[in-house]
Amino acid sequence: MIIDSFEIPELAANERIFDSHAHYDDDSFDSDRDTLFADLERFGVCGIINNGSSFELCKKGLKLAEKYPFLYQAVGIHPEFAADVSDAEFAELESMLDNKKVVAVGEIGLDYHYDDGPSKEIQHQVFIRQIELAQKFNLPIIVHDRDAHADVLEILKKYQPKGVVHCYSGSVEMMKEILKLGMYIGMTGVVTFKNARKAVECIEEIPLDRLLIETDCPYLAPVPFRAKRCNSSMITFTAEKIAEIKGISRAEVLAATRENTNCLFNLNR
Repeated sequence: MIIDSFEIPELAANERIFDSHAHYDDDSFDSDRDTLFADLERFGVCGIINNGSSFELCKKGLKLAEKYPFLYQAVGIHPEFAADVSDAEFAELESMLDNKKVVAVGEIGLDYHYDDGPSKEIQHQVFIRQIELAQKFNLPIIVHDRDAHADVLEILKKYQPKGVVHCYSGSVEMMKEILKLGMYIGMTGVVTFKNARKAVECIEEIPLDRLLIETDCPYLAPVPFRAKRCNSSMITFTAEKIAEIKGISRAEVLAATRENTNCLFNLNR
């Protein structure tokens, strides 16, 4: 696969990608999703966790997961939409958790980045309500944390869910507290960026058996595709950077993160 003159290498037979966080329900994939998914399998992608954000996108994502065997779905309300979800939609969201293709509650959490976003009180209520829902169904959660590190950590410590803090952007010290709770850390193509000091420090410290690798596509494409539409095959470059930081092979990174993803989400890909 060639994107803007940069070629994505085909992986060796023993190298397979499990993208633990993606948004293939995004409109940017509507024109070529089928073709892209065929290419992804050819380039070593064996599994993808698609993440819901709004109620409508959860429904769209679940339809996609039912269509594509290697695609799984997390359903949840992103903090951006915390003020919009009704009790009736929450009830329907809960009913989705009985679907075998639904493997987590996500993406949920707190986001204090925008001044015009839902209030902190509403975000906290919706976050906690969904943690309790995940625990009711014995499912992991997928946590969004943007500029809300202290409050996210406080809630995780109080409720102690199983899951992953995705696109991790906190400190090494906070990461260690999250790991003590038995949770995982998800890393994206951000680790390839020139200004990714905190991400590199976390990669240096995290045990390989607690790391997940993800795209957050269509966002956060790694170098050399930065600012382009991201897809799961690009994890190859993220894995190479992680391998470089940890002094191991790309194959070891892909194998460990695939095993970790299978373990957390109770899959076998």
